[in-house]
Amino acid sequence: MRLYDFLESGNGYKVRLLLHQLGHPFERVEVDILHGESRTPEFLERNPNGRIPVLELADGTLLWESNAIQWYLAEGTRFLPDEPVERARVLQWMFFEQYSHEPYVAVPRFWAHTGASEAHRDELPGRMQQGRAALGVMESHLATRSFFVGERYTVADIALYAYTHVAPEGGYDLSPYPAVGSWLERVRSQPDHVPITRG
Repeated sequence: MRLYDFLESGNGYKVRLLLHQLGHPFERVEVDILHGESRTPEFLERNPNGRIPVLELADGTLLWESNAIQWYLAEGTRFLPDEPVERARVLQWMFFEQYSHEPYVAVPRFWAHTGASEAHRDELPGRMQQGRAALGVMESHLATRSFFVGERYTVADIALYAYTHVAPEGGYDLSPYPAVGSWLERVRSQPDHVPITRG
């Protein structure tokens, strides 16, 4: 398998972490999204939406959207439950991550990394407020649970871990969310965990 990725991306990291934890060998291809490499005609043939990650399977099949790739890779493994309601709950949290978490927790980090925070200073407070709301939802859920679904580590945890653990890089203080902090430690302690900086 070949993973088209950008090392600092949490969306790329979700797939990378799962591949490592599944023990699947893969070739990682760095795509410099900051210099337009995901907008070239060659890349757009792989993903017309012009975003990483893209996973190329051995037969040439191309998959994009990080959580869809995770779902494909997790099928039939310990990272995805068999029971229908629990599978739906995994999807529930993966959708939450993309719609209520990632736009507000990941974007301020991206602006900070690219020096764009000042250009977005009027928008930033609203983003941060929404991000804190998402972290509050997570805190409430994790106050009585070890993981997001079924008291086991699943791709729902990977999806939410990717940008939550680096949220301080976007200006978030995680100390008001102790249950989230304990969960981050549990995710970090999982077998074959790798940091976001590892390809």
